[in-house]
Amino acid sequence: MIANLSVFDSTEIWLEISAQEQNQAWENSQSFSLPSSRWNAYLNQICLTTVLPWLQEEYAPKAKVWPNNAALPSFWEVVNGTAIALDNRRFVLIPSEAIDQSELRVPQEWVDIPSWVADYYLAVQVNPDDRCVVIWGYATHEQLKQGFYDVSDRTYSLPQKKLILDLNVLWVARQLAREEITRAEVTFSTSLSLVQTENLLQRLGNPAIIEPRLAVPFELWGYLLEHGGIRQQLYSRRMGLPEQQSILNWLRAGVSEIAQQIGWKRIELQPDFAGARGVELTEGEAILSRQLQIAGQEYELQVFPLGNLEQQTWRFQLQNSAPGGVIPGGFKLRLLTEDLQVFEGNEDVALTAKEQLYIDVTLAPGEGLVWEIEPFPENYDREILHF
Repeated sequence: MIANLSVFDSTEIWLEISAQEQNQAWENSQSFSLPSSRWNAYLNQICLTTVLPWLQEEYAPKAKVWPNNAALPSFWEVVNGTAIALDNRRFVLIPSEAIDQSELRVPQEWVDIPSWVADYYLAVQVNPDDRCVVIWGYATHEQLKQGFYDVSDRTYSLPQKKLILDLNVLWVARQLAREEITRAEVTFSTSLSLVQTENLLQRLGNPAIIEPRLAVPFELWGYLLEHGGIRQQLYSRRMGLPEQQSILNWLRAGVSEIAQQIGWKRIELQPDFAGARGVELTEGEAILSRQLQIAGQEYELQVFPLGNLEQQTWRFQLQNSAPGGVIPGGFKLRLLTEDLQVFEGNEDVALTAKEQLYIDVTLAPGEGLVWEIEPFPENYDREILHF
C-alpha cells in the first residue's frame, strides 16, 4: 500500500513499505555474492518497489525501470542506485540507511558513465525496521558535477543545503514544459581489447574482491559496466554461474533463465519455415526469438543456423511481428564483435520499407557477437551472444 505516513516536513515524501515486498526483497537479495552486495540489493529493491508505484500513481503512469528489470542484479552486485526512465527524462534512486539527511552521496558510475547519466538523482532514506521510505530531496546531474568528488570511495556528494528539498518543484517544471538544463557534459573514450577485458573479468569476477568498483582505475571499470554484456558476465562470474549466453546451449538444452528474463525463447521450426524464407535449415531444429518494441511497434529478432550446427553459419533476422508488417525505411540491423568493433558485412539497412533485415555470419567456435538495432529498442541493453 502506498501512503504518506507523516508530515514531519511538508516537503518530504513518506511512503509505507509493503510487508510482502519487503519479504520478497529479502528473499531475492540472497542471490548475490557477498553480504555487502546482498544488503545493497535488499535496500535497492525495497526502494524501487516502494517508490516506483508511487511515481506511476501520482505523476507518471509510464515510468519504468531502466534499462530493464532483468539487468538489475548486474547493477546491484557492484553499485548502489536504480535508474527509472520517465518519458525523455531519467531518474536515479539513491537509497541510504543513514538516519541524518546531511548529504546526497552518488556513486561515480551514475555521474560519469555517459549512458548511465540521469537528469535527476533522488535522495531516499530507507528504514526497513520501521517499514518506511522517505524521499527527502534531489539534485540534477549538473549540480552533482559541481559538488564534492571523494576519490577514496569514488562518489559525488552535495550537502542538504544545496539540494532541492521540495519534489513539487520538479513536477511543476515538467508540467510547464520548462526547458531546464539538467545534465553536464560527460566524455568517455576508453576501449579495451578482448584480452584486457578477459583479464579484468578473471580478476574482478572473483568474489574475494569485496569492492571491485574500487579495485581498478575508473576508466577501465566504467568500460566494463557500460557494456551490458560484459557487466552481465561480471555478475555471472561473481556468482559462479555457468555461461548464460551460449546460443548452442540454448538450441540444444533450452534458453537460460537470465536470457528468458530479457525475452529470449526457443521455438521449434515449422516444416514450411525454410521454404518461406529461402534458407537452408534442417527439419527438427529450432530458432531463437526475441520480441522487441521499437518506436511503438512490435518486432521480432531471430537467430538461427543456416545448415547444420557444425558449419557455424548463422543468420540474424529482424522482422515486423504484425502479419504483413514491414521494416520502415531508415532501420538498421548491426552486428559488432564483443569489443564493439565493426567487420565486413556487419550491417543491413532498410533504405525503403522492406519485409526483413538480415545478416549472415560464419563464426569460430566460442566467438561472441553484440547485436544493435537503430532506432534502439525499448529497454535495450547490450548483450554478448556466444556461438
